[in-house]
Amino acid sequence: MSDDYPVVLIPGLACSPRIYAPQVPVLWRHGPVVLANPARDATMAAIARRILAETPLRFALAGHSMGGAVALEIYRQAPERITRLALLNTYARPSTPEFNALCRGWIAEVKQGGYRAVVERMFPSAVHPSRARDVALKSIVLAMADDVGPDAFVRQVEAIMSRPDARPTLAAIKCPTLVLTGDNDNSVPNLLSAEIASGIAGATLVTVPECGHLSLLEKTGATTTALLDWLAM
Repeated sequence: MSDDYPVVLIPGLACSPRIYAPQVPVLWRHGPVVLANPARDATMAAIARRILAETPLRFALAGHSMGGAVALEIYRQAPERITRLALLNTYARPSTPEFNALCRGWIAEVKQGGYRAVVERMFPSAVHPSRARDVALKSIVLAMADDVGPDAFVRQVEAIMSRPDARPTLAAIKCPTLVLTGDNDNSVPNLLSAEIASGIAGATLVTVPECGHLSLLEKTGATTTALLDWLAM
C-alpha cells in the first residue's frame, strides 16, 4: 500500500463480510482491514453517519453494490477522511419507480416469511450465466443472506429505494478511484459503471470478463488484483 491508512470494506444488499472473504487475507498483508456493517439503518445518510462514527479518522474505502452507494454518501459527508475510493458493481443514480415497485414486492414477501424465496430468485440474475447453477457459490450467497436476516434486508431495501442522486458528488471526488464492473453484470449494467468513471477525474475503470454482479466471489483473482493496483495508485 502506498500509505498506512486502513481499508474499510462495505458489503452490499443481503451480503455479509463473507463477500470480501477472498480479498481480506491479501489486503490485510498491506495494512489494517475494517469490515463495515450497512444493515442497521434505513437511509443512506444514516448508514454513512454510523460507519463514519465507527471507523478510523482517515481510510481507504471500498463498497460493493449497495455498499458502493453508501461509499459515495460517506464521501459526500466527509471527503477529507477518504484517502482513496473503490466502487465495485455499483450505481450513482437514484432508484426508479419501476425498481421501487419491485422492492415493495420484496418487502411485502419478506414480511410474510418469504425471505429465503426472495434471495433464491435474486441469485441467477446476480451472477454470470455460467454460474447460475453453481451450488457452492449459491450456498455462500444464501449464507450471507442468513447473516443479514430479513429485518435488516428490509432496512437495506428501504435505503436503496430512497437513495439520493449521487452523480453531483462525482466531480468533487479527488482521491484515487477504482470503478469495477463485470462484463455480464445484469444487476448494475456496465453503462452505469462507465458513467461513474467518466464523472470522476482520473478514475480507473476495470471490466472483469465472464463476470456478473458478484465480482468479489465470481472472479476473485481479477478483482483482488484490481484492488491491489488501486491501493498502489
